[in-house]
Amino acid sequence: MTSATWTTDRPWRGIMVATALPLRDDLSVDHDAYAEHVRHLIANGCDGVVPNGSLGEYQTLTPDERARVVRTAVDAAGDGARVMPGVSAYGSAESRRWAEQAAEAGCGSVLLLPPNAYRADDDAVRAHYAEVARAGLPVVAYNNPLDTKVDLVPSLLAQLHTEGSVVAVKEFSGDVRRAYEIAELAPDLDLLIGADDVLLELAVAGAVGWIAGYPNAFPATCAELYHAACAGDLDTALPLYRALHPLLRQDSKTEFVQSIKLSMDIVGLRGGPTRPPRTPLTGQVESLVRAATEKARAAGHH
Repeated sequence: MTSATWTTDRPWRGIMVATALPLRDDLSVDHDAYAEHVRHLIANGCDGVVPNGSLGEYQTLTPDERARVVRTAVDAAGDGARVMPGVSAYGSAESRRWAEQAAEAGCGSVLLLPPNAYRADDDAVRAHYAEVARAGLPVVAYNNPLDTKVDLVPSLLAQLHTEGSVVAVKEFSGDVRRAYEIAELAPDLDLLIGADDVLLELAVAGAVGWIAGYPNAFPATCAELYHAACAGDLDTALPLYRALHPLLRQDSKTEFVQSIKLSMDIVGLRGGPTRPPRTPLTGQVESLVRAATEKARAAGHH
C-alpha cells in the first residue's frame, strides 16, 4: 500500500493545510499571528502548510505581501520542505516567477491551478504546467473545474505526469470516481484530497495526501481522522467524519474562507476578517457555522 505520510522526498504527501491568513482589523496581514498559526498546525499533527492558496486570499495580496507570507511560513515551519506555496496567476510567466521565489525560499513543492483567465484548451494547459515546472520544484496540479472552468480530467493529468510537469493532483472536482481512473491511467501520480467533504471517500480510494481546509480550526482531530481513513480504520474514522462533516462541507461552499476563519476565531485561534470583495458571514450560514463549531468544540474536538 502506498504511504500516505509526509516525507522529505515526497513533501506534498500527508496533511498540508491550505492556511487561512490572519488579518488585523485594518485588513493588514498579521505576520506574527500567521507564524504562530503555522507552528500550531505542525505541533498538532499536520505535516505542512500551503500559503497563498484561495483560502489564503492570495488574489487580494500585493506582490510584497505574497512573497513575505511564503518566507514567514518557511521560517515558522522550521523546514522549507513543509511549505507548498500556491503559485497561481493569470500568466504562466508570473506563475513561474512565484515558483522561482518559492525555490529561493527553500520550499519543497508548489501548487498550481491551470490557466484561469479563460477556458484554456489542453495544449495551453500542458504548456502552462511545463513552463512552471522549469522553475525546478515539484508541481502539484490543482483541479478545480467549478471555479476555473478548466477541467484536469484523468487523461489530461496522465499526459501532464508523463511529460514530467506534475507529481500529484489536488482533486477538488468532488467526483470521487475519478480516483480510480487516475490510478489506472497514471499509477505513479499522487492523488491528494482536495475537498474536505470527500476526505473519507478519497482516502479509501488511495489518496496519499490532503490539501486541507478545516484543520485550520481543528488540526488534531482532523489529523486523527486523516490517518485513520488512510489506514482503513473505519471504526475510528467514520464517527469522526460524521461529527465533523457539517463543517467539512463548508470547505466546498462559496463562503469557505469566511467560514473557516469564523471557526478559528470561535476556538481561540486568529482568523480575523477577510479582504473585499469577501464580506462577513451573516444569517443562516453564520448561524450554521457557529453552531457546528461550538458543537464540535464541546465534544472535545480540537
